[in-house]
Amino acid sequence: MTVTLRPWREEDAMDLAAAIGNPRVQANLRDGLPMPYTEADALAYIAYAACPEHCVFAIDVDGRAVGSIAITRGENIHRRTGELGYYLAEPYWHRGIAPEAVRQMTAWAFAHTDLLRIYAEPFSDNLASRRVLEKAGYRREGTMRANAVKAGRVRDMELYAAVRADYGSMEQE
Repeated sequence: MTVTLRPWREEDAMDLAAAIGNPRVQANLRDGLPMPYTEADALAYIAYAACPEHCVFAIDVDGRAVGSIAITRGENIHRRTGELGYYLAEPYWHRGIAPEAVRQMTAWAFAHTDLLRIYAEPFSDNLASRRVLEKAGYRREGTMRANAVKAGRVRDMELYAAVRADYGSMEQE
């Protein structure tokens, strides 16, 4: 199994719609995604991802788009900080794909941008995503209590980060 990051392509729209249309995938993502998630929604996202100012890639496994990974740059005093977000289609969970994609994305961002810090904020009860970040060399910095409301429920979130100055050594631990 080969995991690579690549630009999204229009022919990925059906796979993207199927992945995001899964309520179990959407349960751990931010709100605002339509349900059902259609092929037209997927094509709109693919067009968004194609803009050069966006740092969005398809997670490709053996030639098929199985997820997405992105870094969103902060603004003003946080302009050299980026927030990492990712998901995988459910059939690809628990196969080591997500940690590899996060490692690749983080290494790419530190090599090709001026970002100093990349962080992620998984829900505290999303143990799988927390483990992905730990396997990829991110450090847990703390719990953000009552930090979000998802599906009408107040949720805690964890803060994980990788810092350019020590990411290579963190990844080796």
